[in-house]
Amino acid sequence: MTVTAVPETYRNAVVAHIMVDGAADAIGFYTRAFGAEELFRLGGPDGRIVHAEVRIQGATIMLGDAEGPLFSAPTAVGGTTVGLHVFVEDVDALAHRAAAAGAELLQPPADQFHGDRTTVLKDPYGHVWVFLTHLEDLTPAEVARRARELFGSPAER
Repeated sequence: MTVTAVPETYRNAVVAHIMVDGAADAIGFYTRAFGAEELFRLGGPDGRIVHAEVRIQGATIMLGDAEGPLFSAPTAVGGTTVGLHVFVEDVDALAHRAAAAGAELLQPPADQFHGDRTTVLKDPYGHVWVFLTHLEDLTPAEVARRARELFGSPAER
């Protein structure tokens, strides 16, 4: 069986629309750090970005300058409650490039029990990114078995 780096299940997932302070700079960062390709941007009369889209190895992310109180940037609220997951061809290369571009490496690339190799990065705009390269196809039962082996059953905790 051939394993693909980006599982079909996640190819057409929910599209994130992230808010940042300094969207134009963020687009430049995502291009350097994650290999993003800018698809388009709509600027407002004040020079801020109303809406833009970038693609990271086939995954589209929408972004724009934060407009409170409806939308705030993570840096304005002291953190984020969302992790942005993107499957990529080579998580190790991406982590290296992103760290060199200024991303904070929260978790270095490592193989995980769920069959993916992952890294966790924080961008300069406060967003947390989880990049993954799929290594093996597992059933939900196999993932659950591996999780029990790794973390123990609820009764063992």
